[in-house]
Amino acid sequence: MARNNSTKLSPIVLLAFSGAASASGFQLLEQNASGIGNAYAGSAAATDNASTVYYNPAGMTQLQDREVTAGIAAPGPSFKFHDQGSRVGVFNSAGDGGDAGGWALVPNGYLSLALNKDVYVGVGFGAPFGLKTEYDNPWVGAAQSTMFEVKTYNVNPSIAYRLNDQVSLGAGANWQRLEANYERQAAVTPAGSVTPIKLDLNDDAWGWNVGALFTLSPLTKVGVSYRSAIQYHTSGTLNVNGGGAGTVGASADLKIPDTFIMSVAQKLSEKWEMLGDVSWTGWSSIPKVDIMRSTGTLAQTLDTDFRDTWRVALGGNYQYSSDWKLRFGIAYDQTPVKGASTRLVSLPDNDRIWLSFGSQWAVDKAAKLDLGVSYIFIKDSQVDNNQSAAGRGTVSGEYTGNIWVLGGQYSLAF
Repeated sequence: MARNNSTKLSPIVLLAFSGAASASGFQLLEQNASGIGNAYAGSAAATDNASTVYYNPAGMTQLQDREVTAGIAAPGPSFKFHDQGSRVGVFNSAGDGGDAGGWALVPNGYLSLALNKDVYVGVGFGAPFGLKTEYDNPWVGAAQSTMFEVKTYNVNPSIAYRLNDQVSLGAGANWQRLEANYERQAAVTPAGSVTPIKLDLNDDAWGWNVGALFTLSPLTKVGVSYRSAIQYHTSGTLNVNGGGAGTVGASADLKIPDTFIMSVAQKLSEKWEMLGDVSWTGWSSIPKVDIMRSTGTLAQTLDTDFRDTWRVALGGNYQYSSDWKLRFGIAYDQTPVKGASTRLVSLPDNDRIWLSFGSQWAVDKAAKLDLGVSYIFIKDSQVDNNQSAAGRGTVSGEYTGNIWVLGGQYSLAF
């Protein structure tokens, strides 16, 4: 699945939002760079810049009257396949497809404004979901996928209200666009030749989010936030054999999962702060994806069979000096993939562990610069995906993978 070529967005913007999922499934946690150094521990309780608009809009009440934050993250995943007896019929009988991962850029920006001492409004722009896997030729799994890409663009106007010194509430609306592209090879009978199939789909839809921030003491903050699922009814084209004569209309329904986060930020001393995070993602909203032709017939089913997932993160901040803060973090992130038989070569995902480090430089009283880096270990992933009944063979083997995430961010109060 992927973007419709008729989109009016510039090529530069499309490149910037080519997602390379760093969280499980095809979720992108990198909606700011300041959180990278903490492995996004404390994301719904950390309120030191305007990116709280995304993670918990109630946190805007902790900001100064006017704040802006802009940044970019660069996830670079690696997925390498090792064949262990795949059976693919007329397709290439050998070839591991090279490295299916690659670097991508994920920009984001936020603005928060105080209308009065208790009411704040803000807006955020980012890409909460994204993924791209692409295989080199020859590739033993070409009948199942040669390229798969999902991109999203999210605009999130928000409002926050301070009930009292202990409780703040926030809410937002989300306009989100999804563009998807899927390519594979197909056998044409009776000649037995191989031809490419390309699918392009897109849609835009609305969702919502809410959050609350509790200041339990001057040293302790607890944040909770929820982002709704978003239902897409995508449409586009299905092209066979690379020619216009082989193009038909296509559609697919897809429900992007909802998420829930509970976070804590605890000051331990003048120098140290502890951050914690537990989050849930409702990936079971995608049990499968039926790709339909405009004639009403089924073209293909992507049997994802996803399960809901949990993520746990622990981080810390150390105030090294008046100008410098150091960040640390570790996280465990569960995959929505249940096992080898439902692991798609387009999404060779597995459980992962984050190790993160970052720093913040206070340029002056109004400006801050954040830098962060994470290395993500992905558990070796067995795949034994049998699609022989549909003519796409059986891919059997193991994936090894990892992800680097780099990020930078500038925040300004004015």
